[in-house]
Amino acid sequence: MLNAYPDSMGGTLGDIVKFVQHPDVQGVFQSFYILPSVFNTDLDRGFSVIDYELNQLYASPDDLKELKKMGIALKFDFVLNHSSVLSPQFRDILKNGENSIFKDFFIQWNKFWDGFGKMTDEGYIQPEAEHIKDMFFRKPGLPILMVRMPDGKEVPYWNTFYQEVNYGKVDAQDLMEAMDIQYSVAQMLAETANTALVEGKKPSDIEFGRFERYSKELINLLESKRRYLGQMDLNIKSPLVWEFYEDTLKKLASYGAEIIRLDAFAYAPKEPGAKNFLNDPGTWDFLEEIKNLADNYGLTLLPEIHSKYEEKIHEKLTEKGYLTYDFFLPGLIIDAFERNTNEVLIKWINDMLEKDIKVVNMLGCHDGIPLLDLKGLLADEQIQMLIDTVVKRGGYVKDLHGKKNMYYQVNATYYSALGEDDAKLLLARAIQIFMPGKPQVWYLDLLAGKNDHEAVAKAGSGGHKEINRTNLGLEQALGNLAKNVVEKQISLLKFRKSFPAFGFDAKLSIEEQGTESLYLRWENNNCVATLHANLKEFTYKITGIDEKGDLVYKFD
Repeated sequence: MLNAYPDSMGGTLGDIVKFVQHPDVQGVFQSFYILPSVFNTDLDRGFSVIDYELNQLYASPDDLKELKKMGIALKFDFVLNHSSVLSPQFRDILKNGENSIFKDFFIQWNKFWDGFGKMTDEGYIQPEAEHIKDMFFRKPGLPILMVRMPDGKEVPYWNTFYQEVNYGKVDAQDLMEAMDIQYSVAQMLAETANTALVEGKKPSDIEFGRFERYSKELINLLESKRRYLGQMDLNIKSPLVWEFYEDTLKKLASYGAEIIRLDAFAYAPKEPGAKNFLNDPGTWDFLEEIKNLADNYGLTLLPEIHSKYEEKIHEKLTEKGYLTYDFFLPGLIIDAFERNTNEVLIKWINDMLEKDIKVVNMLGCHDGIPLLDLKGLLADEQIQMLIDTVVKRGGYVKDLHGKKNMYYQVNATYYSALGEDDAKLLLARAIQIFMPGKPQVWYLDLLAGKNDHEAVAKAGSGGHKEINRTNLGLEQALGNLAKNVVEKQISLLKFRKSFPAFGFDAKLSIEEQGTESLYLRWENNNCVATLHANLKEFTYKITGIDEKGDLVYKFD
């Protein structure tokens, strides 16, 4: 499975189609995970969805038809917990207030907490401590966005993720249209207001000096120009939300989707006094309802969740019949290379085999290299060594939602995390294709992309993820196909896709040959594929024997 943004190579999805059609790449990929900027989105490079129409800047129906002609199935994101403030539903609320048919589409904070807290002077309910003690908020304070209704009333909405409030500039004529004021005074007050807003002050905090008598009307004018960016939590108790869910799944299926990655699903079910992340049984009941809808359109669900190995959430997803992400593999391979041992990799492989855990695995991806997930597989000291190693090689640490000393991800290209060593990248890819599961391939990993510190600097605060999201020109991407490390990866991927020894129903066995080696053997339909990896010298040998007993593939 290829993984990229629609503009990652060449600038449009049509350019990526050309990349996949190139003779050197044709036949490598069975599917394509297109990240959500392919839709009409505004923030977080696609994860703040306005609606699920194709983004005309990046994609067209013809691009999807071309992928279908090539037999490439698609994987898309469906963000279940929230939608953009620019979504049609939220814009309708901003326009019509209490008269909006979507007034209950998003979670009104005060309605949710009515009877479970006390109203504050600021106009929102402060929940009683006993009702939020088990809740996890991703940012300081309560997850609220105060929203101005058409009648001027302020209404708090639940806002788990990003929010931004901006005020439009005013000039003297705006003030003169809104109030009885002289031009020169209006000019001075407009300048005062605009300067204060640039400094980050709210309209109510602006000091107007001897012209305070205009403050009420001016504040009202400024507030009427308030604009929002952000992601607003959906009210899953609203029938209209469930209509939206079904309509979206139907649309994604019409685009050619086979797999739907469920983003932020674990935040959606909420109840006073209960956990607001992976609430049990609410989350599982919610997922079951989504699955019932998805089954109508032949869609396979892939719930996305980062959790510690020791919490066993991946096992629970398996028990419920879902595919899950193998977020452990990227860190475990680096650990195996750094400590020259197969110990933990074999433990994880045996886990998957014994518990029939079906996964999509990867090396790098659009996020970072997950480290929080490894707790329970690796000791804290080993995880810290892993962090230090990748940071020393130019990566950036992402702490858990701003909390220091709570490791989460390291942002780096996988190639740079391996010390930009071709032998290590090839061995990592060889191990990935022999691991249980469906291999997902980040485009920059395939092309041996290096850390992009310039992109991080350009993105500014919070732009650490851009280190591994470099947009390449189409000619640049195609030119990289001539690299030896890229050619060999493509050969490995073609082998994995075409050789019948692999598959969810195939038999995988492990042969013990010392801790510094990893020997894996796949067998299916009388075909056998073997990997013999040396974790100290970073070499490997791969063979493929067909049903006649002939050696048809050999790589080293």
